Amino acid sequence: MFKENMKMAWINLIHNKMRSFLTILGIVIGVSSIIALITIVKGATNEMTSEFATFGADKITVTAMGTPLKQGLIQSDINKLAIIDHVAGVSPTISGTTSVTYSGNVKTDVSVQGKNEVYFSKTRDAVERGRGINSLDIKSKNKVCLIGSNIAKDLFWGIDPIGKKLIIGGIAYNVIGILQESNSFSSSSNNDSVIIPYTTSISLLGTGYISSVDVYMKDSKDSEKITRDVESVLNEAFNYNDDGFSIMNMQDMLSSINEMTRMLSLMLAGIASISLVVGGIGIMNMMLVSVTERTTEIGLRKALGAEPRRIQQQFLIEAVFLSVFGGIIGLLLGALIAFAVCSLIGTSFLLSTSTVLLALGFSAAIGIIFGIAPARKASQLNPIDALRSI
Repeated sequence: MFKENMKMAWINLIHNKMRSFLTILGIVIGVSSIIALITIVKGATNEMTSEFATFGADKITVTAMGTPLKQGLIQSDINKLAIIDHVAGVSPTISGTTSVTYSGNVKTDVSVQGKNEVYFSKTRDAVERGRGINSLDIKSKNKVCLIGSNIAKDLFWGIDPIGKKLIIGGIAYNVIGILQESNSFSSSSNNDSVIIPYTTSISLLGTGYISSVDVYMKDSKDSEKITRDVESVLNEAFNYNDDGFSIMNMQDMLSSINEMTRMLSLMLAGIASISLVVGGIGIMNMMLVSVTERTTEIGLRKALGAEPRRIQQQFLIEAVFLSVFGGIIGLLLGALIAFAVCSLIGTSFLLSTSTVLLALGFSAAIGIIFGIAPARKASQLNPIDALRSI
């Protein structure tokens, strides 16, 4: 009997193609909206979190603004940070600006950064060609440097800069590498920078204070404890003046971003679901009209012994058919829209199983919920009253 009801429900929908299509249009729009919005948001947020991850989810960044009594961190503070439990390495940074010269060509206001070997061992793809700074360069205070891509183009056009002498602040440095080119709009771009050993930068820039430190963790799971220990060292260094430093934990930031994107996805899904409810109302309206039109059919079936629950089942199957077909079409349309938008804005296209199940499950539920009332009305018709229209 169930198979017979499914067959009759399918035949009725096929005989009213245009009305069936217009009825499921609300479901199509609702499901496609959910699929497209959630997929696009996930692709964009994955791209954003990947960008943050390149900064290092396994590191804590300390910025030393200094106080009137102490303008920044010193080497003893760096040593204390390095011996904290679960710390894999510490990379100090001394920053300044100066001019660089090669073969009479001068480039002014160039960012000079003093770093150590830990930065190059922990930063993926930091060097495009050549080598990074090693521990020997730090200990011996070697006059070596790595240059950004823009400096290589401006000063060494058509020449391999590696092995050449670059004059930085009036002192000759041997170019040992070229830094990886980065997005010009990135806040961490080194395209116009020169990196030298931080022990050498102290004399070049005329400062013994370290302005920034990256503390690398062995395991990001220990980030909370390591952050507390780092804060303890910094409080001691700046005499418990919180204005002297700031701590940024990338792992906590990534967790916050993931939580915000999850809430955003749920909010967008909720907004898109409104159109599903509207589509459900359309299904209920269509099924009520169908019950009215098929009063004679219902009366005949009841007169021939059809049970009310069988009548109810048939009309409920029709409603579920409408919503599920609308859900499938909406899924394909939403995936197509999401793919086109993701390709256009340059983000990854990730259609998750959970999103598909959410959209299809919701559409099926809409069919059941809004199909119950018409189905019950059909099952409760009095066969004598129904047959009077013959």
